Amino acid sequence: MILNRYHPFYIRDILLFTSVIICIGCNKKQQPKKIQESILTTSIQVIENIPKGISIPTGMVWIPGGSFTQGAIKNDTLLMHHETPAHEVLIDGFFMDTTEVTNAQFQKFIEATYYTTVAEREVIWEEIKKQLPPNSPKPEDSLLQPGSLIFKKAHQSVPNLYDYSQWWLWEIGANWKHPSGPKSSIQGKENHPVVHISYEDAVAYCNWARKRLPSEAEWEYASRGKDKNTVFFWGNNLKNLTKYANTWEGEFPTQNTNKDGYENKAPVGSYPSNSYGLYDMAGNVWEWTQDWYNITYYKKLKQQGVAHNPKGASKPYNPNNPTVQEKVIKGGSFLCSDSYCASYRNSARMATSIDSSLEHLGFRTVVSLDMIRETKK
Repeated sequence: MILNRYHPFYIRDILLFTSVIICIGCNKKQQPKKIQESILTTSIQVIENIPKGISIPTGMVWIPGGSFTQGAIKNDTLLMHHETPAHEVLIDGFFMDTTEVTNAQFQKFIEATYYTTVAEREVIWEEIKKQLPPNSPKPEDSLLQPGSLIFKKAHQSVPNLYDYSQWWLWEIGANWKHPSGPKSSIQGKENHPVVHISYEDAVAYCNWARKRLPSEAEWEYASRGKDKNTVFFWGNNLKNLTKYANTWEGEFPTQNTNKDGYENKAPVGSYPSNSYGLYDMAGNVWEWTQDWYNITYYKKLKQQGVAHNPKGASKPYNPNNPTVQEKVIKGGSFLCSDSYCASYRNSARMATSIDSSLEHLGFRTVVSLDMIRETKK
């Protein structure tokens, strides 16, 4: 899992102490008969096709409405418990970005609004103290500077993959303009996904662009493409991973063979799309959704029966990280490997704090029909 910028793990590099780290757990083509029967017994009308008079927004595709089983499928040997129980969902059609939001797109937003991202803002000690042990000493002001987490390779094999400090480094000056640290730049990387984006940053962009973040259900429904019952968006064959996604090959986090062509982030659209024309729905960078992360939510949806356009839990709940407000992120990143998180699967999900900003965390946006109708009023 991913930790927030005021989490003790971040501050440990600043305070230079190691006593506090909170570790949290990071094929039939027709619809299943069970879902078909459920749809027949409900009066819910699902919007499947684009209504007349509605145009497809630039850079987006129409995701036709329908039904699917959200959560891990039975033959997924890499599933995690929080991807269960699987439950039936109906989704109205919507528009979705074909790619993750790029550096160039985000820069237009910054130039138009003069917005300052979370990673660029002053670090507030009073906020940090809330998640540190009582009486923790305040570090020197020179160390309490804006920054974010960047990835670093480990020098030797890592027996404990729950100790994230072995491959994450708090870097003063790291942000969306300097994704690998203050000496790095996005020049020549305008078509790369923007990263070091907190939830607040993503929402600010959406408000400017008159779009929104997808719900978790919308994201997974779109990721699965036209065949809703596969482990990966391309099917069930893990051997095709390097063809379809930018992930980690080799021993994590010491050696990346670059079999898929990239060591770090790849330009958006570098790999084949899914059957809806969406790129990078697996690997490259994690993507924000609008849903709170709540470990009881899937169980409640299962008990509810068929859910129509579920919007997520009403509040966050994670007993492993009870003081932090977390949202669901989807899709995995260039750091995902089968030995670590295998989050390039359709049902994979992780929790991250709303103030997190990291080198492998970005977003894409959606537009629903109600938003277009509201704009036309």
